[in-house]
Amino acid sequence: MRKKVAIIGAGPAGLTAAYLLGKANQDVVVFEKDPTYVGGISRTESYKGYHFDIGGHRFFSKSKEVEDFWTEILASELLERPRSSRIFYNKKFFSYPLAAFEALMKLGIFESFLCVMSYFQAKLFPVKNPQNFEDWVTNQFGKRLFNIFFKTYTEKVWGIPCKEISADWAAQRIKGLSLSSAIWNALFKPSGKQSKGEVIKTLIDSFRYPKRGPGMMWEECVVKSKALGVNIEMNTGVQKIEKLGDHWKVYTSDQKVWEGYDYVLSSAPMRELIPAVAPQFSPQVLHAANQLKYRDFLTVVLICKDQDAFSDNWIYIHEPNVKVGRIQNFKSWSPYMVPDPQMACYGLEYFCFEGDGLWTSSNEALIALGTKEIHQIGLTNPSAVVDGYVVRQPKAYPVYDHEYKDHLSVIREALKQYSGLYLVGRNGMHKYNNQDHSMMTAMLAAKNIIAGEEVYDLWDVNEDAEYHEGGDRGAEGIVGRAVPTKI
Repeated sequence: MRKKVAIIGAGPAGLTAAYLLGKANQDVVVFEKDPTYVGGISRTESYKGYHFDIGGHRFFSKSKEVEDFWTEILASELLERPRSSRIFYNKKFFSYPLAAFEALMKLGIFESFLCVMSYFQAKLFPVKNPQNFEDWVTNQFGKRLFNIFFKTYTEKVWGIPCKEISADWAAQRIKGLSLSSAIWNALFKPSGKQSKGEVIKTLIDSFRYPKRGPGMMWEECVVKSKALGVNIEMNTGVQKIEKLGDHWKVYTSDQKVWEGYDYVLSSAPMRELIPAVAPQFSPQVLHAANQLKYRDFLTVVLICKDQDAFSDNWIYIHEPNVKVGRIQNFKSWSPYMVPDPQMACYGLEYFCFEGDGLWTSSNEALIALGTKEIHQIGLTNPSAVVDGYVVRQPKAYPVYDHEYKDHLSVIREALKQYSGLYLVGRNGMHKYNNQDHSMMTAMLAAKNIIAGEEVYDLWDVNEDAEYHEGGDRGAEGIVGRAVPTKI
């Protein structure tokens, strides 16, 4: 039977579901509050012909279904790009992931000696039963290497002291890696197969990327979805959804009421959706939703004369005396992102909370800060900067604090009473997952709707955490990614 489906949000999850349901001849409408962009955080913003990626999106997945979807939508417009990321610390570049010998050599003889002594001290006198990120990493690398390569960046990203981040995240995110294992693997390169224990997986060497940024994928997905009869309503926020019997009503920001929907798929932030549902959830559920938190970030885009500062996709800034956490080189993602080959375009990422001092700074002040800091870390001169632009991204990362699991458990249990409502995507499910994981939740929701029954549990996606950039493209089904949890 043909079902009516309302989808909230035209991000990767919403548009994936829209396209697949359109192919299955379902009656679909997508509501997107942004007047211009689709793709959510995976959009491409532009300024004077320059294109920029919001946060950096490598198109790589172990899921063959996701890889096939990307190929079907964009095909020949996808470039194969080399993967290159490094750490910048003390005016030097270090390979990412860390190469033990290179790291020790670049740190210098004296510092390397202290790092090795610190490592042996940690091995002789480890923290027993480490509960936090700092103690776990110190046990693996020693205190000095922890301070150099882990502490600054981790605290910049999450805004949480390393002593308050769970050791569980470190154990999953850096699984199998220690200084001794890194040196052993450098001396005796492991084969692909070993009977005793698993070889530490290397990161991917290359990934696919749309010529003009990730938004190109979702803009084309809109075109193909509309050709299938899907209705995309831009500049239309959803203010309320109401369940009446077996159907749903959708109330939008333009004062319209859309009736008779069998299903609602929402990728809107869970904290915003739950209070907008009728009949209203219990006070306990509303409180749980209100307690969910998000980490935000902004990108200061600097258009510069190209001085070959670096060729990486991005570099992680471990300098504690600057606020910037990561710098993207948009030309390295794709040369089509920068219209003038004599110019370069860099994105300086600042992690913050919506409403704090950084977030509320004027664009002019932020561009001045970015210009100062990119010079301070020695990547380019202020005289090379000819223009700037600022992109603010609220609710970029769902925060995993010490209470979030309890809040989600309360909400998930209550959702069982609202049949036909599916939460999908990163913010929809309050899961710090990747683009491909968000898409997979939408794929499974679409399969359930087409089948007319609950064949798949969407919450199982990303349940088993494993670093997503290891292994082979399209080799597995559903994989996940670990995130820090606050104690």
